[in-house]
Amino acid sequence: MDALDRKILTELQLDGRLTITELAARVQLSVSPCHRRLRDLEREGAIRGYQAVIDPAAVGLNFEALVFVTLRWEAPDTVAAFESAVADIPHVLQAQRLFGEPDYLLRVAAADLVAFQQLYDQQLARLPGVQRLTSTLVMKNVIDTRPLPA
Repeated sequence: MDALDRKILTELQLDGRLTITELAARVQLSVSPCHRRLRDLEREGAIRGYQAVIDPAAVGLNFEALVFVTLRWEAPDTVAAFESAVADIPHVLQAQRLFGEPDYLLRVAAADLVAFQQLYDQQLARLPGVQRLTSTLVMKNVIDTRPLPA
């Protein structure tokens, strides 16, 4: 990956809806070579996909929490069972496995405190291998969708 590829990635992170013509102009390249580079970046996995960034409040998800999960390590498949089950919960927006304790950090969106409490009690607390859940409420997202540095 060279500097031109990085410039293409930076422009797409700022506006993923650019046409190939607009992208080529921004990176000062003709359309065909820009298109070739874009397809190579997609094929190589540098670009994992394209999606719209939705305002959670616009779809009724006004409540966000970070949930820290500590697992019981009773069986060799504890991690796989937990990760598979957490992947099936649509309100879990991100799930990250951590070094040390806790074992996981989940970013969860819900309509309100009552909806979060129901999600917590009925789904999160019942995930395979869960020993302890600790949560904190998000007051404000200061940096939410920052592009990766070049």
